[in-house]
Amino acid sequence: MKLQSRDDLRHLRQECEMRLRGQKCKILVCGGTGCLAGGADKIYAKMLELTEHLDDAQVEFGAEIAHTSVKTSGCHGFCEMGPLVRIEPYHYLYLKVKPEDCEEIFEKTVLRGEPVERLMFHSGGRVYETQEEIPFYAKQTRLVLKNCGHIDAEHIEDALAAGAYSALETAMFEMTPESIIDTISESGLRGRGGAGFPTGRKWSQVARQKETTRYVVCNGDEGDPGAFMDRSIMEGDPHRMIEGMMIAALAVGAQEGYIYVRAEYPLAIHRLKTAIAQAEDFGLLGDHILGTDFSFRLHINRGAGAFVCGEGSALTASIEGKRGMPRVKPPRTVEKGLWEKPTVLNNVETYANVPMIISRGAQWYRSIGTPSSPGTKAFALTGNVVNTGLIEVPMGITLREVIFDIGGGIRNGKKFKAVQIGGPSGGCLVESQLDSPMDFDSLTKIGAMIGSGGLVVMDEDTCMVEVARFFMSFTQRESCGKCVPCREGTRRMLEVLERIVAGNGSLSDLDELEELADMISNTALCGLGKSAAKPVVSTLRAFRSEYEAHIVDKTCPSHVCTSLRTFHIDPDKCKGCSKCARGCPASAITGQIKHPFSIHIGKCIKCGACLSVCPFGAVYAE
Repeated sequence: MKLQSRDDLRHLRQECEMRLRGQKCKILVCGGTGCLAGGADKIYAKMLELTEHLDDAQVEFGAEIAHTSVKTSGCHGFCEMGPLVRIEPYHYLYLKVKPEDCEEIFEKTVLRGEPVERLMFHSGGRVYETQEEIPFYAKQTRLVLKNCGHIDAEHIEDALAAGAYSALETAMFEMTPESIIDTISESGLRGRGGAGFPTGRKWSQVARQKETTRYVVCNGDEGDPGAFMDRSIMEGDPHRMIEGMMIAALAVGAQEGYIYVRAEYPLAIHRLKTAIAQAEDFGLLGDHILGTDFSFRLHINRGAGAFVCGEGSALTASIEGKRGMPRVKPPRTVEKGLWEKPTVLNNVETYANVPMIISRGAQWYRSIGTPSSPGTKAFALTGNVVNTGLIEVPMGITLREVIFDIGGGIRNGKKFKAVQIGGPSGGCLVESQLDSPMDFDSLTKIGAMIGSGGLVVMDEDTCMVEVARFFMSFTQRESCGKCVPCREGTRRMLEVLERIVAGNGSLSDLDELEELADMISNTALCGLGKSAAKPVVSTLRAFRSEYEAHIVDKTCPSHVCTSLRTFHIDPDKCKGCSKCARGCPASAITGQIKHPFSIHIGKCIKCGACLSVCPFGAVYAE
C-alpha cells in the first residue's frame, strides 16, 4: 500500500495503534544478538507453538486476554540476564528464560495473567515484577533506546504505532530546511560517534555548499571491542535511525543515503534491509514521498571489518570501493565526501536522536544532560561489573552512578580498580575520578573521551600493563599504515609493552613510551592515530608502580602476566590426585598418589595448565 499523502500516513498510524491495542497479551522475545546466542530463537519457536491455537478472530480467554501475539523484539539491554522475555500489558520481564520455561509462562501469565516469580529479578529479598522497577533500568533515561525491546523490530506497523515517521511528517509539512537545521543547532545535539562535533553546524555546512548533489551517510561500523550501542539500535528500532537520516536529507537537499554497517552484524543488516523494503512498500522511501517533491533512497554498504573505516574519509572511500584509508584534511567530508560531493556523515545514535528533537523541540532536549552536552548517551557496560549490558543515561551522570547504581558494583565483592572509556584508544580512569561527569568536555579535561560509548570496568585482579598492551595490540593491528607515526609508532610502543610484560623491560622503556606517545599524538594523520596512545599514557600516569614492578621486581602484582608468574602447590590443600602432573606438558610436577605434589620451577613453562585442572584449589600463582 503506497501512502500518497499526510492524511494517508495518519490513517495508517491510527490503524496500527488500534491493532496494537487489540492485542491484549504480547509476548516479546528479545531478538538481540546476545539473547539469540543464548537460545532466544528456540524460545520464540516454542511460544509460537504454544499460542498457535489462539486465533485473533475466534478465540478469547476472558475479558483480560482477548488476543495474543508473539513478537521478536530488539535488545532490552540487560544482556547479563538473557535470554529475556517481556509480557505485556503487565510489564513482566523474565530473565534467563529457557525453552522448558515456556509452558509455565504460557499457563500462568498468558492464560491467567499471573507472574512467574522464579524468572523475575531478585535482589535483597525482593522480587521485581516489572522491568521498570529493576535497578538496572530505574536509573536510566531511555530515549533513543525507548522502543528497543518493546516493539517488533521486523514489522513497520509496530514502529508506526510507536510514533515512527511522525517527526518526518512534521519536518516535511511544517518546516523548512533552514528551520530543521536551526532546531537541531538549538538543541545542542553533538555527534555520538566520539568527536562530539555539533550536528547542526555540520548540516549547515553541507547545506550551504554550491554543489547541489549531496549525500547522507550513516556510520554503523562500530569497531570498538565490547561496544554494541549502534548495533542494538539497528536491530531493535531501525526505523528511528532511518527517519533521522531522512530528516537530515530534507535539511540539506540530499536524495540518496548510505548506511555503512560492518559485515559482522548480519542481524542488523537483515533488519535494516527489512525496514527499508517495508518503508519503500508504504511509499515512505523512494520518489515523491507522501505526494511531495521530496525523494530519497537508501542503500546498505557492508564494511569488511577494518576499524579505521570508522573514520569519516576512510568510510566514504570504502563505500566507493577503494581501500579504507583516511586522507589529509582539508577538504573535509562536508565539502568533498562521498564521490567528492558534500556529505552529512553521522553515526547511528546521532540520527536516532533527531526525530524526538523535531517532535518535542530543542528546549525539551536541552532540559536533559548538561548545557554543553545536552541529551542522553548510550553506553555498553562490560567487564568486571555485576550487571553488564546496554544502558542509556543523561549526559553528565557520574561514572560512580553508572558502575555502582546501574551496574550493581564490582563482581564477586572485588575492589574497583579502573574503567576504560572511549574504546581501544580511550583512557583509563581510577577511583579518584569516579565522580567526574560523563560528558564530552569534562572527560577530555581528565585525559579520556566518550568515544563511541564503550565502558570496560576492571577489578583489583586486572593487570594494567597487560590492559595497555592489549589495546595497543588492537590499535596497531587496525592501523591502515598510511602515516608513519601511527604505523611505526604503535608498533614500537607495542614492542616495548611486550618486553615489559615478558619481564625483559628496563626503566628507560617508560621514558621511551612517553616520547613515542607524544610523537604519535601530535603527528598522526587521523583520530585513530592521535588517540592510540591514550590507554598507555593514562595507565602510566595512574599505575606507574605496576610498570616498575614488572621491570624492577620482575613480578606482576595481579599475577596475570604469564612470563612473570611462579606456580606453587599448597601442600595443605593438595590431595595427591595427580591430575596436575598428568596435565603438565613439561613433566614439571612430581609426587606420589595421596601425598602432596610439587612443581619444579626450573622445568615449569608457566602455561597454567595445573592451575586450571586442580579440583581442590591447591595450585596458586605468585
